[in-house]
Amino acid sequence: MILSLRATAAAAVLAVCALAVSGCGAPTGLGDGGAAPPVAAQPTPQPLWPNWTEGARKRPAPAGKQPPPAPLANGPEVPKAGLVAVDPYEVLRADPRTKALGHREKIHRPGQPGIRPPVLRDLTGDGSPELILAADLESGRTVMAVYTARDGKVVPVLYTAGKQLAVETVGTDLVVRSSSDDGAEQAVRYRWDGARLESVSDIRTYKRDESGTVAPEEGP
Repeated sequence: MILSLRATAAAAVLAVCALAVSGCGAPTGLGDGGAAPPVAAQPTPQPLWPNWTEGARKRPAPAGKQPPPAPLANGPEVPKAGLVAVDPYEVLRADPRTKALGHREKIHRPGQPGIRPPVLRDLTGDGSPELILAADLESGRTVMAVYTARDGKVVPVLYTAGKQLAVETVGTDLVVRSSSDDGAEQAVRYRWDGARLESVSDIRTYKRDESGTVAPEEGP
């Protein structure tokens, strides 16, 4: 009797092993999936105008970044207090690009030509504010220049101009909004790159009229 039970148990074990090997009837068993599909070759670029493509490849690489801007040759000395203690009119007159604006009167509201109140903001992240100057012209355009201090010298790091100029800061970034020549609003974002304020984005926006036609958006 004992031998019979042992034989029956052995037969059951052998049957289970056979099922495990064959995978028959096991819903989670691994079966032979057949041959692996061939690897498809990746497409390669096909130029429409090969001569132009080859010409572009042979063009010299763009030059590296420009050297850091030089201090104003005749600019005022920057004391330990920083640019807050510097006469902004002396800075304007020392910068060749803004020299002609150095004798204009200061203004406190839009609608008339003159020098806007100077603004100090930290745009480099070093804790010391930069000097931001802007002049509204009779033509309706505004000239803006930004200066930083380096080794006791005044250094110009941005010069730009536009119509209906509105400026704001986002962190240490400087966003300049203006009305472009095609009537759209242009927003240029500048960021300190270690030497100057460099443009990182330039966005133009338009608005739609009631008919759904895209129309130039009025400036700020």
